[in-house]
Amino acid sequence: MNTALRRIVLLVALLNLGYFGIEFAVALSIGSASLLADSADFLEDASVNILIFFALAWTARSRARVGMVMAFILLAPAFAFLWTAWAKVLNPVPPEAFALSATGLGALVVNLFCAYLLAAYRHTSGSLTRAAFLSARNDALANIAIIAAGLVTAFLWRSAWPDLIVGFAIAAMNLDAAKEVWEAARAEHKTAA
Repeated sequence: MNTALRRIVLLVALLNLGYFGIEFAVALSIGSASLLADSADFLEDASVNILIFFALAWTARSRARVGMVMAFILLAPAFAFLWTAWAKVLNPVPPEAFALSATGLGALVVNLFCAYLLAAYRHTSGSLTRAAFLSARNDALANIAIIAAGLVTAFLWRSAWPDLIVGFAIAAMNLDAAKEVWEAARAEHKTAA
């Protein structure tokens, strides 16, 4: 099962890395804070899953330590969003609504597929696979919000604020996931010690 899990984690890492490039390019071209935060999240997820791929072969104590490090890695998208949000507040131009929703839909498909692949393993290998599953699940929720922000911008409120509000929600979800992974990793570290 460890070999199958490692193969799944590597596939998830490659999917995240691929969509990071797409979403980052679109975010820059349309000026979207939420897509930029989400693209940083795709890069973070790729990094986390590559780290998990290697860490699954390590001892329980080493995996618990990696889980603690991953809790901090989960904070990266929140910081990326804060930087982007500041720039967006200074220049509050709304992003192109259709491109925002379409890119969010593509991200949703990728994240739902990754969450589906990881769901069977979310209670295996402790905080490592829990972090991977939580990232994919949270990202799918964020993608639904990005799609909604694009629709709201197109049809209800031509403003930068729907994009910014979704970006704040993505940052909050990443903070919550980081806390949950940290707590699981600390418990594992105590058990392994």
